[in-house]
Amino acid sequence: MQRGDLPVHGGRTLAYVYDSGDPEVDRVAREAVAAYAASNALDPTAFPSLLQMENELVGFACDLLDAPESAVGTVTSGGTESILLAVQGARDSRPDVVRPRMVLPATAHAAFHKAAHYFGVEAVLVPVGPDFRADARAMAEAIDDDTVLVVASAPSYAHGVVDPVADIAAAAAARGVRCHVDACIGGWVLPYAARLGREVAPWTFAVEGVTSISVDTHKYAYAPKGTSLLLHRDAALRKPQIFASAAWPGYTMLNATTQSTRSGGPIAGTWAVVEHIGDAGYLDLADRAFAAVDAIVACIDDEPALRLVVPPDSTLVTLATDDSCDPFTLTDELVSRGWYVQPQLSYGDAGPTVHLSVSAGTRAHVEEFATALSESVAAAQAAGPVAVDPGVVAFVEALDPTALGDDDFDGLLAASGLVGASADGGLELPGRMAEVNAMLDVASPAMREALLVAFLDRLQRPVRHEARGGAR
Repeated sequence: MQRGDLPVHGGRTLAYVYDSGDPEVDRVAREAVAAYAASNALDPTAFPSLLQMENELVGFACDLLDAPESAVGTVTSGGTESILLAVQGARDSRPDVVRPRMVLPATAHAAFHKAAHYFGVEAVLVPVGPDFRADARAMAEAIDDDTVLVVASAPSYAHGVVDPVADIAAAAAARGVRCHVDACIGGWVLPYAARLGREVAPWTFAVEGVTSISVDTHKYAYAPKGTSLLLHRDAALRKPQIFASAAWPGYTMLNATTQSTRSGGPIAGTWAVVEHIGDAGYLDLADRAFAAVDAIVACIDDEPALRLVVPPDSTLVTLATDDSCDPFTLTDELVSRGWYVQPQLSYGDAGPTVHLSVSAGTRAHVEEFATALSESVAAAQAAGPVAVDPGVVAFVEALDPTALGDDDFDGLLAASGLVGASADGGLELPGRMAEVNAMLDVASPAMREALLVAFLDRLQRPVRHEARGGAR
């Protein structure tokens, strides 16, 4: 069944997965996950080994992120849950605020918008500067008496640059507001970047005013999917995050995360990997990852049709194309050559870009990437720009995304090329995505959301027993 999936090893998948390049890391992780797959972190008194692992993981991260002795932390299921909890905890710490708000740079991760939707916290978006970093002065001016949280990124996902955390945290502290640093991407690699002599702006708990940090272990800790950490400067800041309920006849529910039952597998896998790699190992892996970043930046500089959107502060590289090279076709061409990269659609006045998440496992294959990139640019230039049918554009523009019916959705899906009919009557994904992405790019953000919601809804339909052809 995995034959059609993206490869998770080999350093060529530059989104979604993070590859250390070391098969032994994968072996250690698999064995630990399997050993604890049936364990439940719901009750730490029932599985004290999981509690010990969680506390040791938090301790490792505290040392990494300059946390004071008072710091505490929680293992979550991923960066989004860490962010959700940071927002929920900030909201619940201020019961006096009727309409809570949080101040975000426009480049903050979409998980904050998810948290706003879930928890009724208004997201106040502040435009970023020309360097794609948060505008600290504008963010300070956006803080008011209803603000419960101010956010900075280290780095931001779309562009890979670190916000001016010191200035943002100072502004938040001056108003008595929490400041969360989203370091889900950079938290486990930027400290090593600094030790390797690379320039890194201050962003950890060493910065006064930073009250919490999210850092994903399933990224540059190279641990199995399903773990992240949310650290707080002290226990009082974490307390509103913890949920308890005795308002029913069963056990008194007590949860430090949004989950109740939590598989011990990802926790054990993460702990085993961190113990196996260790501090010196992570320094070496960071060195390899940044060597890959530098080499890829050089590849981009060698292609006249390409440019860096901004020099990367971390391991995320974002490139743009000139008019001779369609970015969506470039993405397809790289994918066809075994390199998965992620297209990013237009936002505001900025055009579409191509995004790469570089990990240590990519270092050994950079020369192959250089060849694939050069060939892909030439192929994209030969193919020319992707043209969206004017009739399709007019159809999309005439629709109200808030009032679409099933027929409208079906028409959009068919027009976009997102789905087609397979031999068994189901949905078939397109082999190339350039035309699909070009159509999405001309749609408004609200229409993109509506279309992709319909797309996901059509994809996730049950496969009945008879269709599988198995015996009960």
